[in-house]
Amino acid sequence: MKQSDFLKVVLPFKDKVFRLAKRLLVSTEEAEDATQELLFKLWKSKEKIADYKNVEAFAMTMTKNYCYDRLKSKQASNLTLIHSNYKEKDTSLDKQVEHRDSVNQVHQLIENLPEQQKIIIQLRDIEQYDFDEICKMVDMKPTAVRVALSRARKTIREQLIKKHNYGVS
Repeated sequence: MKQSDFLKVVLPFKDKVFRLAKRLLVSTEEAEDATQELLFKLWKSKEKIADYKNVEAFAMTMTKNYCYDRLKSKQASNLTLIHSNYKEKDTSLDKQVEHRDSVNQVHQLIENLPEQQKIIIQLRDIEQYDFDEICKMVDMKPTAVRVALSRARKTIREQLIKKHNYGVS
């Protein structure tokens, strides 16, 4: 496999790999490192890539496993929480603060979900994967994926309602 062929296969899902790594590792720098490491591993095994039915699903699974390994390592205590990547122009400062707070609340609620639900909501609602692809990535049956996604969404919705209705009723 030539470099140009490799890039045609890998580049379309590079950003999705980064976003999944960022969701799991939180730090932008760690997510960039994870993405680079994944691309390097794929390049080293570029001759085997043609054997995979869905290279993107394989890469997402590799990313998930790599991120879990990083979080389990001793260096994981050095990971920092950075959620300041939400920027919008031409809006007032108070609206920007409100939007940033809302995004941070949703991010925090997703972080508090069980690992399985966290990954499924990331893959479905943020990365826009089909249920069949998610089933392959997380090695679950479609019904189990749908139930986990429904429970994750319900938990987030209930927590947001609880937070927004605090002191109102």
